[in-house]
Amino acid sequence: MKTGLYIKIFVYICNRNIINRFLMRYLRFILMALGITLSSITFAQKNAVYQQYIDQYKNAAIEQMRRHRIPASITLAQALLESGAGKSYLATHANNHFGIKVSTGWSGPYVTRDDDQKNERFRKYKSVADSYEDHSQFLLKDRYKKLFDLNPLDYKAWARGLKACGYATSPTYANRLITIIETYELDDYDEDRMGLRKRKKKNETDTQPTVAAVAHPVNTVNGIQCITLRAGDTWDALATELKIAKKKLLKFNEVDEDFMPPAGTNIFLNKKAKKADAQYKDTWHKVKSGESMYTISQFYGIRIDALYKMNFKDDSYIPVTGDLLKVR
Repeated sequence: MKTGLYIKIFVYICNRNIINRFLMRYLRFILMALGITLSSITFAQKNAVYQQYIDQYKNAAIEQMRRHRIPASITLAQALLESGAGKSYLATHANNHFGIKVSTGWSGPYVTRDDDQKNERFRKYKSVADSYEDHSQFLLKDRYKKLFDLNPLDYKAWARGLKACGYATSPTYANRLITIIETYELDDYDEDRMGLRKRKKKNETDTQPTVAAVAHPVNTVNGIQCITLRAGDTWDALATELKIAKKKLLKFNEVDEDFMPPAGTNIFLNKKAKKADAQYKDTWHKVKSGESMYTISQFYGIRIDALYKMNFKDDSYIPVTGDLLKVR
């Protein structure tokens, strides 16, 4: 019998209220033997309210990730957990989606609510966006400094790191975040410092995207030959078509094989330059929404380390919409 079927049976029995104490203990034993925790069962069935919340606020979480390097999956999971998917009193009456309390330095409005003690003060925000930004600022404090040494694509390490840093007292807090992230595949929204998302491996039964058999036209950007990436392209297929070793293709474009840039990105067939074409002399690139240092470097055909260097930035810098960057 498959694991999923065990979970469905357990949920059905619980919902029908036809389980006695002995049977509960017996089922717990079976589930533990299978490596299934009851906390994971709580989220085994996707909740429509949770999904609606994710659809509504995923862009806010992605924006915080690009500004502050906090994984979008972690932000969304914490918001879902702390706000009850936006249905809690604090969320509906104070736009507070993370349960952040009033502390030293807060001069804004607040609401009172019983928590660890009676009539505790919780921050009140003008908008949900303000709540998301304040949550990021909260994690930027020295107490959570170690989190930013972690891989932004490793949501498990971040969840456990939050618990270790004392964000929550519940011993199951990290596991609950991980369960939410995996149930709703929130890690799909996470990006590394270059704005790339990890490509998930497909199951053998998954339908692979079909790519047109027409060869990619070769263009020239900054004096370097390149093609424009299409949806469904793979590194293996490109290497075969372009007659370039995949290892070299990855090196020229400064990526690992687990990453695939978005469709429309320039893919270079040789090493990129240290500065943009002469036509961009004395001009600045104004960062657009969704752009990263990587996508900007690919647009102009310049090496990403050179882009950081000419703008006096290190790799902790993440461009924000409206920033001006030198490209030559």
